[in-house]
Parts: sequence; structure tokens; C-alpha cells
Amino acid sequence: MATNILVTGGAGYIGSHTCKALKAAGFTPVTFDNMVYGHDWAVNWGPLVRGDILNKGELDEVFAEYKPVAVLHFAAFAYVGESVADPEKYYRNNVAGSLSLLSAMRRAGCRHIVFSSTCATYGAPERVPLTEDHPLRPLSPYGTSKLMIEQMLRDFDAAYGMTYTALRYFNAAGADPDGEIGEDHNPETHLIPLVIAAALGRIPRVEVFGTDYPTPDGTAVRDYIHIADLAEAHILAVKKLLDGGKSAVFNLGTGTGNSVREVIRAVEKVSGKPVPMVEGPRRAGDSPGLYADSGAIIRELGWQPKYMNLEAIVETAWRWHVAHMPGKTSCNIR
Repeated sequence: MATNILVTGGAGYIGSHTCKALKAAGFTPVTFDNMVYGHDWAVNWGPLVRGDILNKGELDEVFAEYKPVAVLHFAAFAYVGESVADPEKYYRNNVAGSLSLLSAMRRAGCRHIVFSSTCATYGAPERVPLTEDHPLRPLSPYGTSKLMIEQMLRDFDAAYGMTYTALRYFNAAGADPDGEIGEDHNPETHLIPLVIAAALGRIPRVEVFGTDYPTPDGTAVRDYIHIADLAEAHILAVKKLLDGGKSAVFNLGTGTGNSVREVIRAVEKVSGKPVPMVEGPRRAGDSPGLYADSGAIIRELGWQPKYMNLEAIVETAWRWHVAHMPGKTSCNIR
């Protein structure tokens, strides 16, 4: 008999890919999503329950009906700029919502949670690659909200024995290798889908913010981790907790960085199409380079990313966007 895992935000980009990986690993993912940013078409491997993590009654009902042995928590607002303009929205949904979820878990006797955290908890890097012991000084309410949730998890573990794994993502990228699901945000702010949209003529151009960074080609460097590798890390994390593992925090990235220009070249090579672009000034708060030291999760959980080549990551994203999103025009070029 399959074991139920509650997946908050399971209809979104990362949540849906992780639901597919959960099903392949013998679990039944139960998606709990308010569908503000989720998609019905992305829920294919278990039931979809429409609900909000701020709603006590809806949470209690889903725990009572499905009796999940663990929770994978993806439900969050994640636009950095919006969090600066409207911090109340982020603290209510991300922080208060997570507290509501943890309280429901306590009431239901569910004692294990894998949390979708972020490298934004680190803020401006003092050194790269970033390790888990780097100072935590987030630069936005979004990053602060995730750090607050990590603190709640530590306190709930100490007081109530609720074990957790917090995974600090770097840049999730790519699409399901089988082509069943992919990335669809509105507005779209991630670089790879924006560059693909420019190559396909769905947006006029992609803007490069900053060409004078102290990097090999002057553009900002980021750590792009394939969505399938990221999903696999969640499977390893939840299995470890279910087997009695202790709480932990891990970086989740490839450990290598690629520049904005390298991403553009990769899309051009994969697609065979030129990418219209315009160079602009740096954006306030952007770092020259952000990439992970993921040695801890490799050592502790045996995680091994399969997609270490940028072109291979881009190729899965390209196939998805060409096949499944022919009319997509809502990308935000800023």
C-alpha cells in the first residue's frame, strides 16, 4: 500500500515535479494548493485538494482524510521584488501560513517535514561557493520569511520532536525529461524561460542587467540546478526523516555557476535561433556570483545531480516550452 505524503504547493513548478518523483518512489503525493499560482494540468500523480494553509479547517480535513506520514512544504509566495513592495503579503502567507501548517501537523500527529527554503536566506555572499555556515542576512522580506520559517522548524523540533529538512535552493531550472510538466509562471522572472521566450519571439528581447561584474564575461553568475535533480533531493530527504534521521539544513545546487551570457549562448545553441537582447545597468541588490557548496547533502543523503551541463538543462526546458506553451506571451521582460 502506498504511503501518503502531503505536498503543499504541489501544483506549482517545483512541487509538481517532486510529486512525480514521489510517485516513482512508491509514495502517493496529496497536493494541497490554493491554486493562486498552481496549475490543474500539473497534478497527475495523486489527488488534488484545493485549500489554503492559512485555513485551519481545510488543513485538519486533509490530514484527517489522507493521514500523511510526512509533509513536503512548497506553498509560498516567491517574488523578491513584490516582497519588498508588499511585505505584509509575504509574512502572512509564508510565515503565518507555515505556522498554521505546523500547528495542523501537531494536531494530526504528523512529525516530519521537508521545507522548501532558499539561498536568499544568506543575503549578499561574503564568499562563494556558499556553505551552510555562511552568515544569514537576507536582503528581502521574501528571504527573511524563509529564514523565520527555518527558525520555527528548529523550535518545533526542540519542543515537540518534529523533525525537518530545510533545503536552501539555488536556481531551479529545466523541465521534466519526459516532457509531461514544466515551468509556467505568470509573471515569469526566471532567466532560462525568459531567454527561451525571446528566442521564440514571444517577448521582444531579454534584458541583461549588468555587464561590468567581476566575472569572466562581466555578467552575473548563478547556480542552475535541474528540476529533476532538485526533486530527487526531496525524496532522499523525506526517506531519511521517515527512517529516523535527525533534522538538517542543506544547500541544493550543482556547485558550479553559469553567467547570463552563457545561458543565452546555451539557448541559442540548443534552439538554433538568435536571442534578441539588450544590455542594461545592474539591478540594486544583485550579487556578482551565487553558487552552492552542496557537499553536505551529497555526503549525508547520497544525493548526486545528474544534470551538470547547462545545455542539457536548457534542452529539457526548450522542448517543454515549444511543445506545451505555443501561445505563451505573459513573460515579464523585467
